[in-house]
Amino acid sequence: MTSRQTAYERHAPDHRVVEHALASSRRAVYWWEEAGTPTRYPQLTASTKADLTIVGGGYLGLWTAVHAKRRNPGARVILLEGRTVGWAASGRNGGFCEASLTHGSANGRAKWPGEFETLHKLGEENLDAFERDVHDLELACHWERTGTLAVAVEEHQVSWLRDAEHALDREAVQSEICSPLFLRGALDPTGSALLHPARLVLELARVAVHLGVEIHEYSAVVGIRTGRSTNGVDVCTKRATVTSDRVVLATNVFRSLLRRNRLMTVPVYDYVLMTEPLTPQQLASIGWSGRQGLTDVANQFHYARMTRDNRILYGGYDAVYHAGRRVKEAYEDRPETFQRLASHFFAVFPQLEGLRFSHRWAGAIDTCTQFTAFYGLSHRGRVAHAAGFTGLGVGATRFAADVLLDLLSGRTTVRTELEMVRKRPLPFPPEPIASAGINLTRWSLDRADHRQGERNLFLRTLDAIGVGFDS
Repeated sequence: MTSRQTAYERHAPDHRVVEHALASSRRAVYWWEEAGTPTRYPQLTASTKADLTIVGGGYLGLWTAVHAKRRNPGARVILLEGRTVGWAASGRNGGFCEASLTHGSANGRAKWPGEFETLHKLGEENLDAFERDVHDLELACHWERTGTLAVAVEEHQVSWLRDAEHALDREAVQSEICSPLFLRGALDPTGSALLHPARLVLELARVAVHLGVEIHEYSAVVGIRTGRSTNGVDVCTKRATVTSDRVVLATNVFRSLLRRNRLMTVPVYDYVLMTEPLTPQQLASIGWSGRQGLTDVANQFHYARMTRDNRILYGGYDAVYHAGRRVKEAYEDRPETFQRLASHFFAVFPQLEGLRFSHRWAGAIDTCTQFTAFYGLSHRGRVAHAAGFTGLGVGATRFAADVLLDLLSGRTTVRTELEMVRKRPLPFPPEPIASAGINLTRWSLDRADHRQGERNLFLRTLDAIGVGFDS
C-alpha cells in the first residue's frame, strides 16, 4: 500500500468478489429491457415538405418537436431518426435530470461569471417546468425529485464541501447513505431529479405524435443543402428528401452534418453497471432512504442511483476516447473498466458483498471544451444546431429546444442573448493532436486524484484558458 493510492484502491475487495458479481451480468441496457416493447415508426420513403424538420430522435430532437407543436399547433413537423428513437445516449444514461445548464456551478462561474446568476435561475426554472411537463403531459418516466448527495472520499476533498449550503459532516452523511468511504457530504435537495431514460424517450415520442409530429425511424440524413428551386432547405436521406422552411440538427455525438462543427465535439465513452434488486436486509444495511442521486467529487468521479425496483446503477470514473472521433459498438465492451467499477462499488458498499450485477453497458457522450452545449445558425438562418452537452443533457436538452426555436424564429429573448448561446467554444484540435491532448489530460486527472488533488502545470494551463476534457 502507498500513500498515493485512492480510497477505492485502499479499500478494494478481493478479486473473487468482483468476479462473482460480474459473472452473470449481460451486456445489455437495463432501461430498454424494463421499458418493454417500444412503438416503432415508419421509414421515410417519399419526398415531402415540412415547416420544420428535426434531425435526430434523442431528447433534444424530441423536446424540440414537442415544443414546436405547442408553439404552433398548425405547423407540419417531421422528425428523422437514423435508427430508433433514443437508442443512443438518451436511452442509456444514468437518468439524472439536473437543474444546472453549465455542468455545475464551478464551471458556470469560471466560464460565464457575468451571467452565471441568470444561467442558474434559468436552469432552476427549466427543471421546475420539466416537472410540470411530466405531470401535465402525463409522462410515465418514473420521475423522482430526490436531489443529489455529493460526497468526499479523500481527506483533501473534505474542504471542497465544507462551505456548501447543505454541508454534512461524517456522521450526517453516514445517516443518509452508509459507506466507510464517505467523509463529508453536501446535499442539494431540489436541484435534480431521477427518471427512467428509456421511458422518457418513449413518452416524449408518444406526446409528439399525439400533437401531430411525424416521426420516421431508420431514415438517416446524409446531407442538407439550400433548396435549389425554393427558399427552403433540403434534408436528404438515401430514399427521400424533405424540403423544409426551418431545420434543427440534434445529432449531438454523431458526426455533424455541418463541416464547421466537426472539430467541436469528441465522443467519450462512459460505462455503467446495474445490480440485481436489493433485498430488504441489503437496503437496511446502506440506508439511502432519501433515494438521492449520488456522486463523489473526484476528478474522475462516480455516480450512483436507485431504481424503482431497488437496484443500484453505478457508473463513471473511466472516460474513454478513441482516436478518430469514431462511435462504434465495439467500444462499449471494455472488461477492464467494468471490473474496475465493480471493485469501486464494493469499496463503497462492502456490506453488499455477494450482490450480483445483472447488466453492464456503455454509451458515447458528446463532450465539448466548455462542458456544456453550444449553439448556432447556418444556411442563412434556416438551420439551427446544438451539441456538446457533456453528460448533462437530460435536463439541458429541454432548455436547448427552446433556444433553437427562438433562434429560428429570429426573436430576441433572454435565452438568445446569453453569452453561452452567442459565442462558440474553442474546438478540439484535429488528430493526432486531439488524441495526444486528451490522453495527457486523462493521465493528469488520474495523477491529481492520486496526489491529493494537486493539478499539474498542464491542467492549470487548461484551467487558465478555459478548456478541458470531461464526461
